[in-house]
Amino acid sequence: MGKKGEGDEGLDGLPVVNIPEPPPLTTHGPARVISMVNQKGGVGKTTSAVSLGAALAEYGRRVLLVDFDPQGALSVSLGINANTLDLTIYELLTDANCHIGDVIITTDIPGLDLVPSNIDLSAAEVQLVNEVGREQALARALAPIIPEYDVILIDCQPSLGLLTLNALAASDDVIIPMQAEYFAMRGVALLTDTIDKVVARVNPKVTLLGVLATMYDPRTLHSREVLATVQQRFGDKIFKTVITKTVKFPDSAVAGEPITIFATSSQGAQAYRQFAREVLQRLG
Repeated sequence: MGKKGEGDEGLDGLPVVNIPEPPPLTTHGPARVISMVNQKGGVGKTTSAVSLGAALAEYGRRVLLVDFDPQGALSVSLGINANTLDLTIYELLTDANCHIGDVIITTDIPGLDLVPSNIDLSAAEVQLVNEVGREQALARALAPIIPEYDVILIDCQPSLGLLTLNALAASDDVIIPMQAEYFAMRGVALLTDTIDKVVARVNPKVTLLGVLATMYDPRTLHSREVLATVQQRFGDKIFKTVITKTVKFPDSAVAGEPITIFATSSQGAQAYRQFAREVLQRLG
């Protein structure tokens, strides 16, 4: 059989997308800051953040993952128990004497670092309410290390509150992971409205990099119909990469490893490597 080309179908019934590997870097920075945002939980947002970060690191990028969810799922996905740490992103946001260099953890994955989070972060939202320039707190905290990384990925909590507003204010780009089901589509419209308001009032530079369809089940008509509708609605803003549902994702989270390491040759790992190439292609 010949080699599959663009437009051919893979094992999951999706078109094969041939995206070339990015060229190696000779220098690093300044970072593009990308927020992974969806106010709906359970859409594969944290899985996408950690998997994308690990895949970008495989391609020689220096990546900083920022766990910006009080549940700390991103930290757990990298095998880190943030509840035992003295310094997390909470201290970074609320203590003027805390520098981001004090909080960053070097992971076991070359090129991939983490700013951890735990339940303390939920108190930060209350404390920031009365601060001057409260929506810029995260941007100020990240500013010193922008020159050191190529990509900074912020994993946001599933809400559109002050923490998510901080993430959007600090970002150059937004990726919306969206589960391939109808109710998820309705929430994305609200989220894109919020992004438009942030552009108008807080951060004119932030743009929607794209919508990533996740948890796709090619066996169901529902998933296939939703994917077709999303592709029609978002056009060029929908990523060509589609993440198919697999038990290996929750298994890798329990193991505290990204899918690219936990099941390195799996379909899920290959999909996130393709997604990383597509992200780099869009970043230019």
